[in-house]
Amino acid sequence: MLPDSALQQQQQQLWFSLVFHSIETEVPFWGSFSEGPSVSWASNEACCDCPPCNVGWEPVGGGSRISVGQHQLGVSSVSWEACGGVAVVVSVGSWPSVVFLPPSWPPGIGFSNGETWRQLRQFATATLCSLEERIQERIQEEAGFLVESLWSMKGRPLDPSRLLSRVTTNILCSVAFGSRFDYEDEEFLRFIHLLEENARLQSCTMTKACSGAAAGATGNHRWVYNVFPSVLDYCPGSHQTIFKNTNELKQFISRRVKKEAPQPGTPRGFIDAFLLKMEQEKWNSRSAFSPQSLERSTLDLFVAGAESTSLVLKYMLLALMKYPEVQEKVRQDIDRVIGPSQTPCLADLSQMPYTDAVIHEVHRSLALVPLNVPHAVTKDTLFRQYLIPKGTTIFPALKASLYDKAEFPHPERFDPGHFLDGKGALRKSEFFIPFSIGQRACLGERMASVTIFVCLATLLQHFRLRPHVPPEELDLSPTVGFLTTAPKPYQLSLDPRW
Repeated sequence: MLPDSALQQQQQQLWFSLVFHSIETEVPFWGSFSEGPSVSWASNEACCDCPPCNVGWEPVGGGSRISVGQHQLGVSSVSWEACGGVAVVVSVGSWPSVVFLPPSWPPGIGFSNGETWRQLRQFATATLCSLEERIQERIQEEAGFLVESLWSMKGRPLDPSRLLSRVTTNILCSVAFGSRFDYEDEEFLRFIHLLEENARLQSCTMTKACSGAAAGATGNHRWVYNVFPSVLDYCPGSHQTIFKNTNELKQFISRRVKKEAPQPGTPRGFIDAFLLKMEQEKWNSRSAFSPQSLERSTLDLFVAGAESTSLVLKYMLLALMKYPEVQEKVRQDIDRVIGPSQTPCLADLSQMPYTDAVIHEVHRSLALVPLNVPHAVTKDTLFRQYLIPKGTTIFPALKASLYDKAEFPHPERFDPGHFLDGKGALRKSEFFIPFSIGQRACLGERMASVTIFVCLATLLQHFRLRPHVPPEELDLSPTVGFLTTAPKPYQLSLDPRW
């Protein structure tokens, strides 16, 4: 087993290898390109040191499509096996990012750069670390409410999506606000609805554009917004719904901020700690801590963590029903280490290598963010024989690593053995990077890991998962959206164990 320092070094090398192993994807842009989109390295004539790619222009409807290779970005028809290591390198107009946010919005943890990002990231990392014990307690508490809700179902079939979404969002509410909501609270349900609607509209953006929707369709207005923001601010379309929803989300957070009365030295949650930091730095003209960045950073926590964690949990339940023998082994692990009444905690997982391997395999198989989120090169970077210019937007393809055939034999198959050695111990792999790596790795990785394990262990302490179709008919292949994948809809029943 590699030491952590060597593992981190190999992961960093792998990161750059993923970026330009091959470029085989299709990125459509729609509209009248008077300003013109630019694709980095579209021609070797422009830069002989730039990575090669096969770029063709194909007129479609009222616009053009830039074709690089034969595959589409963000749709289920992508052939990841054919792509191998993939990176999409695109610079569009004056704002080189496909992240759908108006550039005038205040910076937060997720979408900021330079000194602002460094201040916010360091603060968030330190705050979540200081709240770690309290966060686990909140997660354990929420897992208890999850079990109560499931007991009330009395074995009736359910689609777990809504309940899991309430659980993961409520955990973040506890972390951010210091308190949770009742699952039927109208304000809370409205908050979840807005988050989910924005995620769905974002997903439709890429799906409609990639599937060749007409140039005048609403979805294309959302996609091309990044090229012509000053024009589309005045156009109708679903992008206006996203703006409206986001403003309402910020108002929700603002109301919670106004209710907070932080006590020095004893922050109850993220907002408390942020308000205390604002007070400490009120005379610092270069401080990144303001009411606007507080709202944006808090919203970033929900956007990044609420739906993503619920999707992983939903996929895990599906996998355990698909493979009942795996479910039984995990249950045996839980009975052996935790027992029927003890509250699970993350420390238990170190004694449960099989369960840990199952969780690893769920992350690997789902590949929640297959193309990662967009990154920008901070300086001209020479990688192998290629020059990556400063400011280039890149998408390092995480799924290319998670589905590497040399590292994971039969990557399309769900197999916890991918992460077990010959003695049944957990096997570490530098190819396992579902949360990304580096300074921009997922800020909530630790919290997500605690949530997933505690909720899984608490559920299986009390219930057996039963599908409503034969296990062999369950489909683990996820659907692919704008940035994330998701398990297909299903129903299950939960049979009490005791």
